[in-house]
Amino acid sequence: MAINLSKGQKIDLKKSTGETLTNFCVGVNWGAIETKGFLGLSKKVQNIDLDLSCILIDENNTICDHLYSPLYRVEVLQQFGLPKGKLVTVDNAMRHTGDDLQGDSGGDDGLDNEIITVDLSRISPNVAQIFFFLNNAGSEDFSQIPYSKIRMYEGTPTHVKSEFASYNVSAESQYVGKQSIIMGKLYKRNNEWKFSAIGDPTEDTFLGQTIHRIVQSYL
Repeated sequence: MAINLSKGQKIDLKKSTGETLTNFCVGVNWGAIETKGFLGLSKKVQNIDLDLSCILIDENNTICDHLYSPLYRVEVLQQFGLPKGKLVTVDNAMRHTGDDLQGDSGGDDGLDNEIITVDLSRISPNVAQIFFFLNNAGSEDFSQIPYSKIRMYEGTPTHVKSEFASYNVSAESQYVGKQSIIMGKLYKRNNEWKFSAIGDPTEDTFLGQTIHRIVQSYL
């Protein structure tokens, strides 16, 4: 049975079988905002563009790698001292499926819209922490977005084999009026990887602000 995460909760990456979770997906699922028109005869669909990202931190508390959308404008990233976005880490241990600009329309299809695949056995040995965060490229807050959910699971981007842990964002009142979330982090302790559900909402309107916040307040 999947673990329903709560803010601040820390978990070992141990499956019910006793085995350690080493290959898994971190995914975010959400829906477009759909409203009915006059007399319910028409439907208006408002696309929602959420961005799942992560930064990798080394033992010296320095950013050593990153995954975020290549669609972010380079000149804006440079204002925050950040490089162009990319979808694969240097060690090939983590991969991003790419930017979903819309969200599900017509109901939940059961699959995540943006996913980062993780192979802990291939992570560079100098990596000590991996922070996952979510930014809304639009102006909506998370309370307006249908069934926004974060989860860790075994499988592939197109097939969920076994859900390990999940965090239901849309059900949390603390996310009203917020456009970004520092979701959680993988961290290494005594050469074992663990996960901490941070779950802190922020007013950040751009990814660069969130990365600076993590470096300044969470390391």
